[in-house]
Amino acid sequence: VQLQASGGGTVQAGGSLTLSCVASGSTFSRYVMGWFRQAHGKEREFVASITWGLGNRAYADSVRGRFTISRDKAKNTLALQMNSLKPEDTAVYFCASSRQWGQQPETYDTWGRGTQVTVSS
Repeated sequence: VQLQASGGGTVQAGGSLTLSCVASGSTFSRYVMGWFRQAHGKEREFVASITWGLGNRAYADSVRGRFTISRDKAKNTLALQMNSLKPEDTAVYFCASSRQWGQQPETYDTWGRGTQVTVSS
């Protein structure tokens, strides 16, 4: 599996951004796909995940109700719609894949390059 994330940028608080992650190199029916983020000086943290086959979703408490994870099977693309952004959402965002359900970074074995999201107050 190869992953490539894009869509980051700078936005004012309250604004929206959509991140995309293109997946290639394998079939994904048994995969879990996730978004993580890492703020400067902090550990990488779970944001959201989705099962590729059934579309079951999970969210971190800090983003639930504001972020939406989705996947497009036909395009092999993972997305993260981020609304009502806050300065504390500022971080490098990564997409990742796993063969098991989980929210720990160690569960995920393939990572894309991160994309920077900056939310100004």
